[in-house]
Order: sequence, then structure tokens, then C-alpha cells
Amino acid sequence: MEWTLADTAGIVRMPTTHDDKYTRGVVGMRTGSEAYPGAAVLGVEAASRAGAGMVRYVGPERAQNLVLQQRPETVVGVGRVQAWVIGSGTSAEGRSDDETDALRGILEGPEPVVVDAGALDLVHRGGGRWILTPHDGEHARLRARLGLPEVDPSDGARRAASALDTATVLGAVVVLKGAVTEIAEPGGWTARVHLAPPWLATAGAGDVLAGTIGAVVAGGPPSQDTASLARHAAAGVWLHSQAAAMCAGQMAPRGGPMTAMDVAACLPRAVAVVVGSVPRPE
Repeated sequence: MEWTLADTAGIVRMPTTHDDKYTRGVVGMRTGSEAYPGAAVLGVEAASRAGAGMVRYVGPERAQNLVLQQRPETVVGVGRVQAWVIGSGTSAEGRSDDETDALRGILEGPEPVVVDAGALDLVHRGGGRWILTPHDGEHARLRARLGLPEVDPSDGARRAASALDTATVLGAVVVLKGAVTEIAEPGGWTARVHLAPPWLATAGAGDVLAGTIGAVVAGGPPSQDTASLARHAAAGVWLHSQAAAMCAGQMAPRGGPMTAMDVAACLPRAVAVVVGSVPRPE
């Protein structure tokens, strides 16, 4: 199915006077590295602008300092969260044993986890409440590790089927990023989003997507199953794509170059479009 504005409006809600920062959702970000601290900044920025009530950041000092410089409201350190985002801006090769243990603890915990980039090597069959966000290259490596057949990403139908195949084998939600982003969950439900302009193919866009999905998931109901997580992930993908389309549209009818931070800056407008599409009660 093609995921739409109306579908997103069924997931992303307008806060009420009864909400506080905790009920709006707290996202834990364990992202970034000494080599790639910017990934942490981009993910935190996206989660903050996509509607999270609070963002907690855990990571190396250099990344932490840059995060606080950009978003001083970020809370540093481990604490209560409703969802985690891990792996953005990291690599398995550069990860310490202590960091590996910490990430495995998050993956085995009760909160849903958005698993990006450098943490994808830690997922295994029969996993937990995980949302995996590989691009085609990462997906190919993940499938090879699982013993699944190679798929030509230019074959749209097979690419979509492979996302569902991977989700079924792992027991987790798969968000296969690209010009067309495929979302699949192990129960067989699938959706796709191809709203984003080609200008979104830019460094850091995946970090912004991971933070956006984290915010949407954290703001959802507790104890979501994979079917619910997949729909929340699809809503996050739609918001990210809509923000990119808005960012491009500010420049000219055919758009123009944008950065990942530009996309994050447009997320509040994308959220506003969603909540504004729902009639207010009389």
C-alpha cells in the first residue's frame, strides 16, 4: 500500500493540555562517534523537531558537546525513555566491547529500538521490538549474514519482497531506505513512501530519518507490537519525506540542493500539515 497523509494523521497526534514532556515521548539516542559526531547532532535535531517531548543523548564527549551546542535542551545520560535510536554515525569496526555490551542491552530491553547503520550487525533472528533502517547496501550485507539470497535493488518488485522476507526472518520491522522506501513487518503488512524529491539523496539524511522515526515511536502507545511499530515507522518516513519536499519546494518548482539539517528544520511544518489535516472537535 502507498502510505499517505491520512494514514500519518492516524498516528501523529496533536498534544492536549493534559500532555507533558513524558507523555509526548522521550527518545534515547545512542548515536554518533568520534569520527562521525555530526550524525548525533542530526538525529537529535530531527527527534526534537518531529515532536518528541524530550531527547536523551548518550555518546562520546565530542558528539555530546556538539549536540548540546545545537540543542541545549537535550538531556545527557541514561534515563527513562519510550524508544531508542542506536547506530547512526557508528561502525562495528570502531566499536568497543563496552559499547557493544551497552547496545546489546538496549536491544534486549523492553523499549522499541530504531536500529541504524553501525548497529545493524547486532540484530539476529527472532529479535525484539526493532525497526531496522538499512539502505540497499546495508540491506544486502544484512541478508548475506542471514544466508538470504542477493537481490537486485533496481528490480522494484523483488526489492519490496526482499524487505518483507528480511522482516519475516528477523521478526522485526524493516524500513528499506531509498528513492522508494519500503516498510515491512513480519506479519506480512507492507507499505511504501516515494514522496521525497531526489534532492534528499544527501549525506546525513538517514540520520534525520532515524531520529524522526524515534520521535514518532516514542510518542505512540506503550507495548506496541510489530504491526503497530511498522505503522509508526511509516508515519516517520512520511514526515521525513514531506519535510524534504517542503524544503525543496521553498527554492523553486523543481527544487534545489538541500542539506540534512535543512530537512530537519522543515519537520515542524510537516507535522503541522498532518495535525492540521484532522478536523478539530466542535
